[in-house]
Amino acid sequence: MQKKIARDLLSIGAVFFRPDEPFTWASGIKSPVYCDNRLTLSAPAVRQDVEEGLATLVKENYPDAEALFGTSTAGIAHAAITAHLLGIPMGYVRSGAKDHGRQNRIEGKLNRGEKVVVVEDLISTGGSVIEVVDALREEGAEVLGIVSIFTYGMRRGLDRLAEAKVKNVSLTNFDVVAKVAAEEGFIRESDVERLIAFRNNPSDESWIGGKKE
Repeated sequence: MQKKIARDLLSIGAVFFRPDEPFTWASGIKSPVYCDNRLTLSAPAVRQDVEEGLATLVKENYPDAEALFGTSTAGIAHAAITAHLLGIPMGYVRSGAKDHGRQNRIEGKLNRGEKVVVVEDLISTGGSVIEVVDALREEGAEVLGIVSIFTYGMRRGLDRLAEAKVKNVSLTNFDVVAKVAAEEGFIRESDVERLIAFRNNPSDESWIGGKKE
């Protein structure tokens, strides 16, 4: 499944590698990769693979799940479609409480003690998804874990998830996508080592001047 989803993401440009002309993140970090999993929603065949894959991850890893909650905004559609496939309720968690009406942060019905799984599209440092987990826990939910489409596998993200005592299972990850990208000719074989160096330490830009063919 990891390789299949990797090929899907690469085929529609949802994951795009540019090691010789890095992107700049909002934090200022230079990155050889750009990820936009929203594009999966516009590609029906890929969307089907993703949603069926997420449903499989939930069934295999969190068989007791009673509801899915998406992250706002990228995880909402994926949570809705996956919950539909599983036949269970869904909701989503806003990045902040509304400033009007009932001032909800959590949208959709959530019962205290309910066993829920968070649906996220992308995990890098883990900060935003952990905020969602915390919000659900504060409202009495039992968060079984997270399912996501793609994870960088960065040490900071792994450490944060461990500290929050929450498990994440992804359809694919940075290492697999990088290797498949080389196999499929999206990047050079020599770029893979540079990409992994970035993943291991994003603040170290030595990978930018790495070996090129």
